[in-house]
Amino acid sequence: MYKVVDGRRTQLGSADVDRVPGWREIRITMRGDHIEGYLDGRKSLDVRDATFKDSGRIGLWTKADAQTHFDDLTVRSAGAASGPDQTLDTAEIERITGLSGTFNPEEKVFKVTSPRTDVPVAVDDWQMPPFMGLTSWAAFQAGSKAAAMVMGDLVLFEDEVNPVMSAALDAGLDVTALHNHFSFDQPKVYFMHIGGEGETAALAGGVRRALDTVKSIRAENPAPRRSFGGADIPRASSITARTVEDILGVKGQSKDGMVKVVLGRKAKLPCGCEVGKEMGVNTWAAFAGSDALAVVDGDFAVLEDELQVVLESLRKSDINVVAIHHHMTHEEPRVLFLHYWGKGPVEALARSLRSTIDAQGAASKAVRPR
Repeated sequence: MYKVVDGRRTQLGSADVDRVPGWREIRITMRGDHIEGYLDGRKSLDVRDATFKDSGRIGLWTKADAQTHFDDLTVRSAGAASGPDQTLDTAEIERITGLSGTFNPEEKVFKVTSPRTDVPVAVDDWQMPPFMGLTSWAAFQAGSKAAAMVMGDLVLFEDEVNPVMSAALDAGLDVTALHNHFSFDQPKVYFMHIGGEGETAALAGGVRRALDTVKSIRAENPAPRRSFGGADIPRASSITARTVEDILGVKGQSKDGMVKVVLGRKAKLPCGCEVGKEMGVNTWAAFAGSDALAVVDGDFAVLEDELQVVLESLRKSDINVVAIHHHMTHEEPRVLFLHYWGKGPVEALARSLRSTIDAQGAASKAVRPR
């Protein structure tokens, strides 16, 4: 991102992006001195510069050593910066998500829905229609700190959960919960709650990326898979405990060739009681299989401002997140728990967890402003 004053060009910001073939969608928004740049719905640039204070014209530009084609150019007013009186561009939401929506004038909320009609689901041996709770949705309203906010719930099958989570996180959305709504459902259905605040187009683009990921998975395999895939884990375990302990920095427990480590944290309940590791406020990891091919499962105890960082770190290491929920009520600070499952060499798995623990620690020291 550059500014040009009296023929002199000054760089304001830059971002490394993946090179992919085909068309890309670029979106630039400017409100006052705040300039944001989005690529394919994901914010890549965020700068402030007050050089040009008055409204004016726009133009297309590319560097002399590049060949660039532009198409589908749209220019519109950015509107009010934020607040309850801001008007949502509902047509833009429908266009980007590819879904029809309805507007609730009392709550000033615009909601789009996508019923899961592609895979039949039975609950308690009863064929369940999407109307009874098998419909993905995303609801938009004006934001308080940005143009808009979104909340939603995505109906997913087991093999869709983690690819969709990665797509949502990569698009800048938050993933706030992952759980089930039914018992005895076939195939198993999970519900992933999402949220975010930002430019309307970026939020809608994130929803679209998540839903497109679902479509691509089902196009390749119409029936949900019954496992994560990969090589079978050895039945008899022979994990080297010291490998895990040295990387994670904590003494573990061993049993029948398996290794488990536990790291505790503190919380306070309404009774004034402090609870910690042995009462269940802990992060843990259990390893089984062999050093060459192991499985790890466990639980991260995270504060609210640590959740997205931990999710992003686990997914970048290709560790699957299988649940996000709470174990207590009225605790201070509020603690969320996310459960995970990963397969691979034991050293690589342990290093991935170490990296995630470090990222969580950094996030706890830099709490996001509210």
